[in-house]
Parts: sequence; C-alpha cells; structure tokens
Amino acid sequence: MIFSGKRKVILLVLLSSLGLITVGVGITTGLVVATNYNIMNMENFGEDTPALPSQILDINGELITEFFSEEKREIISLQDLPESLIYALITREDSNFFEHNGFSIMGTMRALYRSVFYRNLQGGSTLTQQLAGHLYADRSDISVTRKLKELWWAFQLERQLTKYEIIELYINRMPFGHNTHGVEAASKFYFGHSASENTVAESVMLVIQLVSTSGRYSPIRFPERAKVIQSSIIQQMVNNGYLTQEKADLSMADYWNNRYDWSRDNRTTAFFEREDKAPWFSEYIRTQLDEMLYGKQDIYRDGYVVHTTLNLDYQAKADELTQKGLQRWNASYQENIGNRMKIVDEVYIPIIDLLSLSTNNEKIRIADSQEQKRAKEQFQNSINPTMDMLSMMFGMDEINFMSQYSYDENKLRNQQSTVQTAMITLDNETGYILAMVGGSEFNRANQFNRAVNGELMPGSAFKPLYYSAAISSQKYTPATRIVDAPRVFVNPDGSSYTPLNYRGEWEGSVLLRDALANSMNVPAITVLEGIGFESAISRAARLLGYSDPVEIGRRFPRLYPLGLGVITVSPLRMAQAYATFPNQGKAVQPIAIRYVEDRNGNIILNPERDLRDQQEKEDLQIMSPEEAYIMTELLQETTRSGTLKHLPRYVRGFDRMPVGGKTGTTQNWADAWTAGFSPHYTTVMWAGFDQRGSTLGVNQTGATATGWIWGEYMAYINSQMPIEDFRRPSHGIVEMEVCNVSGQIPTDACTHGTRKEVFLAGTEPKTYCPIHKYQQQRTDDLTQKYLSDFSSALISSPGIELLVDPYENSSTSYDEIDDGMIDFLLNDPFSGDSGSSTGDENTYLLD
Repeated sequence: MIFSGKRKVILLVLLSSLGLITVGVGITTGLVVATNYNIMNMENFGEDTPALPSQILDINGELITEFFSEEKREIISLQDLPESLIYALITREDSNFFEHNGFSIMGTMRALYRSVFYRNLQGGSTLTQQLAGHLYADRSDISVTRKLKELWWAFQLERQLTKYEIIELYINRMPFGHNTHGVEAASKFYFGHSASENTVAESVMLVIQLVSTSGRYSPIRFPERAKVIQSSIIQQMVNNGYLTQEKADLSMADYWNNRYDWSRDNRTTAFFEREDKAPWFSEYIRTQLDEMLYGKQDIYRDGYVVHTTLNLDYQAKADELTQKGLQRWNASYQENIGNRMKIVDEVYIPIIDLLSLSTNNEKIRIADSQEQKRAKEQFQNSINPTMDMLSMMFGMDEINFMSQYSYDENKLRNQQSTVQTAMITLDNETGYILAMVGGSEFNRANQFNRAVNGELMPGSAFKPLYYSAAISSQKYTPATRIVDAPRVFVNPDGSSYTPLNYRGEWEGSVLLRDALANSMNVPAITVLEGIGFESAISRAARLLGYSDPVEIGRRFPRLYPLGLGVITVSPLRMAQAYATFPNQGKAVQPIAIRYVEDRNGNIILNPERDLRDQQEKEDLQIMSPEEAYIMTELLQETTRSGTLKHLPRYVRGFDRMPVGGKTGTTQNWADAWTAGFSPHYTTVMWAGFDQRGSTLGVNQTGATATGWIWGEYMAYINSQMPIEDFRRPSHGIVEMEVCNVSGQIPTDACTHGTRKEVFLAGTEPKTYCPIHKYQQQRTDDLTQKYLSDFSSALISSPGIELLVDPYENSSTSYDEIDDGMIDFLLNDPFSGDSGSSTGDENTYLLD
C-alpha cells in the first residue's frame, strides 16, 4: 500500500507520541493518584455503588413514575451465561482481553492506524478501560485527564478483580440500547427471554449493541444493517475457533427465519414499558433533566428524587375528560363525514356518472375512481404490511421504499382524519404546571407533545391579548361603542381584508364588552386598527413569552388577519398569557421541576429558586393591576352572556367561583380552543388535527366542543379550592352605571336598560347618553307639536268646545301619556305622513 507523504508524517508523529505517552504514563498516573487519594479506599474497591431509579414525584409527594436504573434489571452471574456470549464479547470488543493488564498498546496502535488511514474511528480502549470509564469517569469529558483517570482505574480493576469478575461486572453494567442496561434486561427486551437462553446469533446481536447505544445497529430499527455486522462477528468467531461453520450458519438461519419478529414496532424502547401516571408530563420532565444534567449524571442509575409541580389528582381528571372529549369529537367528525359522503354518493355521483356516459367523457367518470380508492385502501391495510416484512427479510430496498411511502401516506391520512387534543393547567401565581395532556394517547407512535410544542392557530382565543393593549391605551373601555357590520380593512401592504362573523350575522352597534364576549370579528379588527400593529404585537409577544425581535417579526405578521388569531402558538404559551390577567398583570413563567435531590437527600438542582431569583431582577409587570382587573371583568362576560354562557347553567359547580375565558374556532372549523381562568388556575384546551386540511364540522367549535370539557374540568379543580374573587386593586378602578346601548351616563329615557361597568380611573364616561337623550327630546317636542295642532284643529271645527290644552284642568300629565297615544301622535292622522322623518333625524334613532 502506498501512503501519501502527509499521512506518513502523521503516522510517525503518532507512533513517537505513543512512545512518549507510554513512558510518561507512570509519572502522570502517580500524580493523578496523588490528587485523587481521597477516593482510593482499596478496602471498598470491590463494592459497587448500588444503582437506584430516579423517582418523579408530584407536588404532594406521590410517585408519578420511575426512570429506569440498572437495579431495574436482574443481575446475572457469569456462570449462567452461554459461552457464546463471552466469545462474542471478546471477539468484538477486546480480542487480547485475557493477555493484557488493562491497557493494550497493540489495540491503541490499531485504533490510531485505522483512524489515520481508513478514517475508522473505532476506539482502542480495552474492556477494562471501557468499564472503568463507565464506572468512574465522566465519559462526556473528551480530555487527556479523563483518559488518564480512566486508565488508572482500569489498572486498579485488573489488580483487584479477576478477568471473569471484570467481564461479569461489564455485562451487568454497560448500556445495550433502547434504554436497556445490562445483558439480562437487554436480552429480555430484544428476545423476550433470559440471557442464559441466548443462541449464538442472539449473543452476537447483543454484543454489537455496545458499539452504538443510539441504535445504529439495532435489530429493531435497522435489521439489515445489524445483520451484516452480526454475520461478520460470527465469522470472526469461526475463524478464532470458538464455533464451527455449521453451527454458525444454523444459528443465523434460525434467528432470522424463526426467532426474529418482523412485525415489531421499530420505535419501541424499554422506557415505554414502565408504569407512568402522567406520561406526557414525565417525558417533558425527562427532556428537561437531560438538559440540566447533560454530561454530568445519569438519571437512569443515580437515584435522584425529582420534585415536580404536577397534581396527580388534576392530571387524572384531565386524562378522563380529554378521553371523553376525544370519543365525542371523533364520533361527531365521522358522522359529519358520513353525512357529506352520503349526499355525494346518493345525489351527485349518479348525476356525474350519467353525464360521463351520455357525453362519452371518461375523465369525469367517478365509479372507476371509487374502485381505485377501495383498491388503494386494501393495499395499505392488507398487502403493504406483508411487503414491508419481506423487504426487511431479504434486504429489498426498492420494495422497502414503496412500503415506507405507503406507510407515510397512510400516516398523513390518519393525521388529517383523527382528532387530537392538548390541555395544560397553570397555577396563576407560581406558574406551576399542574396538569398536562399532549395528545390523544402517549405511545411509541404518538409522542409529539402538542401542549408544549404544538404550532397551532388560536383563532379568536388570541383576541384578549391585544384587547388588553386597547384597555392599557385608554383609547378603549369596556363601554366603548363599536359598529359590528360588514367592512373592508386595508392592510399595510395595500391588500384588502373583509372579515366575517360566525354564521354571517351582524349586530350593528355594540359595546366592547359584548363584542369580545360574543367573539365579533369586525369590532375586534376595529380595535386592532385603533391601537395599531406595534402596540398589539408588543403586548401579545410579552404575554406569550417571546422576546427575540427576529422571532416576533416572523411570528406576528402585520396584517389584519392577525386580529383573528391567524398565527401559530402552543397551548402552554396561551396558558402563560391568560394567567397574566388573574395574576394582576405580572408575567407568569411556567415551571415543571421545583427541585432535585440526590440519593442522600442533598438538593443538587433548584430550578424554582433560580427562577425566583431571576424574576426579582426582571420587570414582570406587563400591565398594571388595574388594567389586568378590567380584563378579568371583560372575560367573565363570556361565561355570563357570551359563547360560554351555557356552562354555569349545565355544568354542576361551574358557577361556584368566578371564571373568565374565551373560545376560539379557526377557519373551516379546523381548530377548537377554550382558554380561561379562575382566581386560582388557568387552563387552555385545544382540539383539532395534526395536519391541516380537515374540518371538525360546524357543530364543533370552541364553545360546543372543547368548551364543555374545559368547563367540567375547571369546575372540578376549582371545587378543591377556597371560594375567592379576582383581586380588585384598592384604587384606580371606577365603577358606574352606563346605558346598555351607548355606554354613556344613562338618562331617564334609557329604556333599554343600564349596567354597572368598570373603568380605569379617568376613562369613565363624562357625558349623558346622546342616543336616548335625543330621542326623549324629540318625543317631547313632537308631542307638544301634535297636541298643539290637535287643539288648533278642534278650535277650528264648528260645534267643538275651545281647548287650549286638553290636559290643562286634568290630573293627567304628559309623562303619563301611554305608548299608544305617543304612537298615534308620531303618526300624524292629519298630515297623512306615516311617521317618516327627514334630514338627519334617523342618524340618531340607532336602537
């Protein structure tokens, strides 16, 4: 083999360095030993620190689940294992194991050689070094110090233990992929039986999992790749004289033809086999722990106790009700689909097919396309699984590609036709995550947490976020009059936007409180127009926890559809935003882990304390307590007279405590949201599809779908808490009576009723109702006019007694003239004018 000059130089340098390293190992090792004297208790060297599972506890100390540790598996004696496992291990990992003293110069040189000339990064560590590193060193630390420490411990292992004791410790401690640790647990996971029953092929398959615990050679995920490595190692064992060629061939054939389960889900892990009372939350905790403890500790063996914020009682109720909702929503969706298809099948298809036959136009013929559809479904459900199995058995890549394409297409169809859900509950003051549902069911095929990571359109549930900016601006109050009628808005880019209301109905002149409670779209966009995009986006971003200007610019388009929630956001962030209102305008930062203890009870992580310390340095006040109180008042109207008004009447216990909220339904009824809060808790719920393009149906909205489940859940969790009202600031709030129609100070003529309304001090109305005041004045003027005309008519009529004022000598006053008389007077019988008015009079007769 001819090598390049550069590589020769590199090899020479490496070999020279190796010699120097070998000479210096003794000196350096002595220094390492000296600095680590406190850990050199040789009397206890053979004692292994027992591995313990990490316990995940809820807020009341109740066990949620345990993350696997090595003690979860059965420790197996070397004597109980087949010889083939030991032979496979030393063949693959350390062929000179019984000859070296913990360090192999030849192994290291071979690793360097392969690294330089073949770019093969296979390690040169002996079995003993691997075990020492796993037991006593931080394997994430890629440094000379770590390697020296690892080497020193390898020497100690060799001095204190026999070779067979080292192998036994090794096979019981090392990770074997798919969250399994130790050969016994791995064997039961991969093959369904004890390692003592392993065949040669099974023993080899376990050993090659040590190469990459990420699953690179997993027989479950990559059977063909694993088979190649397995065959190679078995052949090496034959060459080394550990078994005959005939036995090797028989074992391979037996494994792949009789023992291997081709139908097994390739995403399975031992992690899913554990008992877990809150799997969506536990997985969320696991990912957070991985980030907090990365490269330092092992959550599967170090015996941590993780104290979380979850309330298992609330979680159980959330699970129960979301499953109830999913059954209802999916059944309704299928019924809606069936009704639509029934009309198509019975009415439209026969007409189109008749037209196709009569015009001899095969392109529009539907009968054939229906047969194709049924054939495709038959292929995906019956034939494709068999093709997939054959492709893995025989390594047919083209068939495997076709099979996977079919699976992906089927998966997409399921994502568009299966209703999913998400629910999250926060403590308004602490930000504790008390309950979390991330989807329909947590399993190997459904792990995406929609509550945390979902990018979902909130629809009208987004409106309160910028309505709060309108209140803060003092340009708007709960009693501001806004017109709900068809209108065209012009976007900053010059395009036009014409929003419509649900069912296409219009209410005319309404007050802001009623417009928000009943989710009217034109008034909402009018408010957005009035405060401007800058103010609306700034407030929404802060409430949702976005601070990066680039992210804000990308997420919040400066177009009027923004006002109807045409953005994407997660339920967790929506809960964070809504909780700000009952938290007196202070930002709420969700938290799941309170603190973590080690096995000795020492606190090693305290995320809650760290968060509180950070909060003390930040300005958490997004809006004033007075402005936040106005928002809690506005959103309570939704449950009094708005889209959730049915809940106090039909959900037992819902009205035990004041509750505010908002519903949201996106275009084409694709998403349904209900978000809201009590004085204690905030809960946000979503239902919809993973892939856009499907509709829940007009009968499934935020009010009629998620609203019921949300209402039952809120009634339950609030029943556990003392009855309280939303905290009202001691000053800065003015409460006064206003006209139901104009929102101004009422007059005696405000016959459509009045209401008590709350205002920021200084924004309360200063003028009397201009609508009914004008009407009353017009009525008085017209009454006087027509009475005068009536008197004149009587005077001019012969034989009639002169009457200047028909009520002059009577106890009856103008105020007591009944409605019939007013109607008579307003429709002058003498003029022939049936009440029509001229000029600008109709401008004021709005109600």
